[in-house]
Amino acid sequence: MAKKTDNVVSMVDTFKEFKETKNIDRTTLMSVLEDSFRNVIQRIYGSDENFKVIVNPDKGDFEIYRTRVAVENGMVEDENKEIELSEAQKIEPDYEVGEDVTEKIDFAKFGRRAILTLRQTLASKILDLEHESVYNKFKDRVGEIISAEVYQVWKREVLLIDDENNELLMPKSEQIGGDNRKGDNFRKGDAVRAVIYKVSNDNNNPKVYVSRTHPDFLRRLLENEVPEIAEGLITIHGIARLPGDRAKIAVESYDERIDPVGACVGVKGARIHGIVRELCNENLDVINYSSNTKLFIKRALAPADITKINIDEESKRAEVYLEPDQVSLAIGRNGSNIKLASMLTGYTIDVYRDTPEDEQEEDIVLDEFNDEIDQWIIDSIKAIGFDTALQVLNAPREILINKADLEEETVDHLIEVLKSEFE
Repeated sequence: MAKKTDNVVSMVDTFKEFKETKNIDRTTLMSVLEDSFRNVIQRIYGSDENFKVIVNPDKGDFEIYRTRVAVENGMVEDENKEIELSEAQKIEPDYEVGEDVTEKIDFAKFGRRAILTLRQTLASKILDLEHESVYNKFKDRVGEIISAEVYQVWKREVLLIDDENNELLMPKSEQIGGDNRKGDNFRKGDAVRAVIYKVSNDNNNPKVYVSRTHPDFLRRLLENEVPEIAEGLITIHGIARLPGDRAKIAVESYDERIDPVGACVGVKGARIHGIVRELCNENLDVINYSSNTKLFIKRALAPADITKINIDEESKRAEVYLEPDQVSLAIGRNGSNIKLASMLTGYTIDVYRDTPEDEQEEDIVLDEFNDEIDQWIIDSIKAIGFDTALQVLNAPREILINKADLEEETVDHLIEVLKSEFE
């Protein structure tokens, strides 16, 4: 019996330690322990109404008391709630019929099965508490930067452990560069910074997801490096990212004395360089925000020099005209500049070469070329807004390939046919 008692006491010691490591408050811990004991008592006696459970997790001990009414010998109807007077007087000689008799219960005498049930009940409740604690701790921290250590690297995600031994997951899609060697290349033990972007609790199984590609990660890095942003003197109006490659940030200051772009970049780039290194040398373009849509789009397409912009507010489209030598600058390498400008401004941007009126020629509708070009190709080009030959010739080749979803050879053949008509 002593062995069983020791098992129960050591079990309470275990949960005292759990309280200290998992930050479960004392009141909650005592409630869980008491409920677990009462659960076992109900199974054995059918009711726990006349039992008192006292748990002291600080000392690692507990006491159980049962109160029964003393009745005449041979008149007991419910052994759980009544006790014969002769048995009551063994506890205290001066008990009389009708008095409440309280006695201490040795839980170890409940048997091995009861102790096993208690362990299982406690383990289940503590696990639920742990899950609830993790979820409650992180659910309101979405958008915060957190530092952690790489514990395990898998094909599709990385497991991180923070300073309090909480598990964090970073999917491959949330890592800079993905499979690109120039991006994140984690190894066990590496220190990592990321932003908490999602906390789920499906089936009471909390999971905390972190990201290094989310725009909020760059936003928080800027807040940490630029005091004027943290203090509210500079506002970040938008962030567009192609993680590991390039990003555009629109900022504004309501104080005329503060240059928002200069403040973000810092003297000789001191502030921005640290962020660039953290983002695996991602190129950062900081621009001045403007409520004037045309001006904002013009700034977003820098370093290209815009000749003219036509805005369609209803469809959120912008037609941008540039000198031929500026088109490649507006589009950028692999279309990155125009893609980021569209993301930042919220407008679909179509780029056109600006041709002087005296050089313009009579245009021809695309359908007239269906004897040399397959109709499905013509339909694909018309679907992205180009109906005539000159519109196609004035449009950047990359736009025709990407937006019409055509092969490069197909687009080159199309351009060759149209050019030959005008030559």
